[in-house]
Order: sequence, then structure tokens, then C-alpha cells
Amino acid sequence: MHTEWIWGLAGGLLIGLGAAVYLLGNGRIMGASGILGGLVDGSDRTLERLSFVAGVIAMPLLLRPLFSSVPETHLTGNFAVIAIAGVLVGAGTRIANGCTSGHGVCGISRFSVRGIVATLIYIGAGGVTIVLMRHVWELI
Repeated sequence: MHTEWIWGLAGGLLIGLGAAVYLLGNGRIMGASGILGGLVDGSDRTLERLSFVAGVIAMPLLLRPLFSSVPETHLTGNFAVIAIAGVLVGAGTRIANGCTSGHGVCGISRFSVRGIVATLIYIGAGGVTIVLMRHVWELI
């Protein structure tokens, strides 16, 4: 039986837990792009933002010794595609005023119409992108 889905479930649960702790601890919605964007543009709460980013980087490194194997990612080896995808995701989160953690995790859980609509749009755009990149242009 394939069990790779359990990694996605575990990751989703950890993101949800992180969002709940962030909301309860700070009284603010956890939107990763907003937190990172605030570091880039010099907004207030720098220590809080740096702590969040440090935790996002440190936790996988700390948990890695507990697991004997990790699933394959099937990420493309084409660095140009990865770089362009990163820029497009960053631009998209700024245009949408939020990212998957802000709109998808926190927005949907609060029944935010804006969060639900944004999530439907970025999931649809991601599906179209995969079809084009993998099946039409064969880039990934």
C-alpha cells in the first residue's frame, strides 16, 4: 500500500497547528508571505518575523533524525524553471494579498469568503500550470 500521502497529511496538520499557535500567541493571522514580505520591506515586528522564519527553517532540520526515509519530491532539475516559479509565486502572493497559509489554512478555517475565493483561484491556476508545464510544454 502506498503511504506517501501520510507525509502531506502530517505537513498539513503541522501547518494548521502552527497557524493556531500563531493566532493564539500573537492575535494575528499566520500568512507566511506577509511575514516574509514584512522582513523584506522593513515593517515592524522584526523579531517576531525572524523567529517565524527561523522556526520554518529549523524544524525540518531538527525532525530529520527521527525519520529513516523521506519521500521523493519529483522536483525538476531545471533551475531556471524553479527560479521563475519562485518569482511567480512571490508575485502572486503579493497580488492576492496573501498566500496558501493565510488564505487557504487561516482564511477557509474562519469561513472568510475572500480566503475561499483566493484559494479556489490559486488551486485552479496551479492545476492549469501543471497541465501546461508537464503535458503541453514538457518542462517538468
